[in-house]
Amino acid sequence: MIMAKNVSFLDSVNRYFDAAAPHTGLDEGLLKQIKVCNGVYQIHFPVMVDGKVQVIEAYRAQHSNHRSPTKGGIRYSNHVNQDEVVALATLMSYKCAIVDVPFGGAKGGVKINPWEYSEADLEKITRRYTTELIRHKFIGPAIDVPAPDYGTGSREMAWIYDTYRAFYPDDINAAGCVTGKPVNQNGVRGRTEATGRGVFYGIREACNNKELMDKLGLEMGIEGKTMVIQGLGNVGSYTATISQDEGEVKIVGVSEVEGAIYNADGIDIHALLRHRAHHGSILSYPDARIYGKDKRRAVMEFECDILVPAALENQIDANNAANVRAKIIAEAANGPVTADGAAILAERGVVVIPDIYLNAGGVTVSYFEWLKNLSHMRFGRLEKRFDERAYRRIVDQIEATTGKVISDRDRELIVRGADEIDLVRSGLEETMITGFQQVYKMYTDNAEIKDLRTAAFALAISKISSDYIALGIWP
Repeated sequence: MIMAKNVSFLDSVNRYFDAAAPHTGLDEGLLKQIKVCNGVYQIHFPVMVDGKVQVIEAYRAQHSNHRSPTKGGIRYSNHVNQDEVVALATLMSYKCAIVDVPFGGAKGGVKINPWEYSEADLEKITRRYTTELIRHKFIGPAIDVPAPDYGTGSREMAWIYDTYRAFYPDDINAAGCVTGKPVNQNGVRGRTEATGRGVFYGIREACNNKELMDKLGLEMGIEGKTMVIQGLGNVGSYTATISQDEGEVKIVGVSEVEGAIYNADGIDIHALLRHRAHHGSILSYPDARIYGKDKRRAVMEFECDILVPAALENQIDANNAANVRAKIIAEAANGPVTADGAAILAERGVVVIPDIYLNAGGVTVSYFEWLKNLSHMRFGRLEKRFDERAYRRIVDQIEATTGKVISDRDRELIVRGADEIDLVRSGLEETMITGFQQVYKMYTDNAEIKDLRTAAFALAISKISSDYIALGIWP
């Protein structure tokens, strides 16, 4: 039995690295270079709030510069500290490598509770933080590209973009300094849903793997499987709605800060989201078993096929891993399972789809947005009408050849050219499918690798090492 102990998020990430490293066959010195964080910038800056000066603590970590620019979100949270930011930057390096997104890993954090500040104060904090990053060369379309994370969104990214543009008014690629921007501020359609949609594609691909499903005693396919969601933020809500609508999954349990609910017959996630928006809580949702705030972590022990931790790190550990009843844990959040918890789950045969693969949808679509910003053209602009005309000629020829008339509804479905969001979703789907296949191949090709996380880390380490060697960074 593994005893519970306090293990930091960064410690867990490094333990996962250490478990995977021997399976790569790489030089010990090269492994050390890949593992270590290249640089951390700690900032303290003053901001006037309600007539008083507050000194704000903030960070930006660049874990690896094997690819440029580096990439990673900015989170606003009272829990921000250097170890957390370094751990998240480290995961970003591995995440980008797994899904073949050509960025190095980075992450930022501002140590505030954003819900305690007015919009005007948040704007001042965001702009001052951005100014500090600019002064020290920690932001730029070819240097380091932030994105939203916990406690931030498109609004904050628009402020970052505007601040950067004020410093560099002649930079034609200034919009590429940050992603996750509003669509009307050079953002890309589909970015808001990207991480949750990527989680859905990753779970679906795992459920379509016959060998994996046979191992778990489950039928192939995602349809009809039961799912529990921890956290109804951006990632959790989109994972839940897309899984229900497109995957025909039955959501049986949900938790939020105020507590958790369970209904074995299913919960309509759209109705639940409307209910919470109106009443401010999920606990008054009808026909569900209620678990109060002090028992909200009971969600980890709800009976289901798929458990989706979509909140913060360290939610499943040595204290509760033995009580998890899900057969699949889909890590939508960063680091929701500690290294000790993962060891217990592995002993019990629970399949964990690891965060460094599964929640890569956000950085994938951020990559698409960055490409859009550098090309200065929305996706689909060149080919949409051409494709529609070509498809219409094909349909006309089919009708002429067969003598059968295709209905107007079917005709419109067939001839419609791809819009930007169609192309973004298609690119994301391709990325998540290919990523899972590569991780699973690493898992099956090496008999000594016992779980998908170790396989994912080994894959990421191998890809990053290739860059170091090819670029001559490593002697």
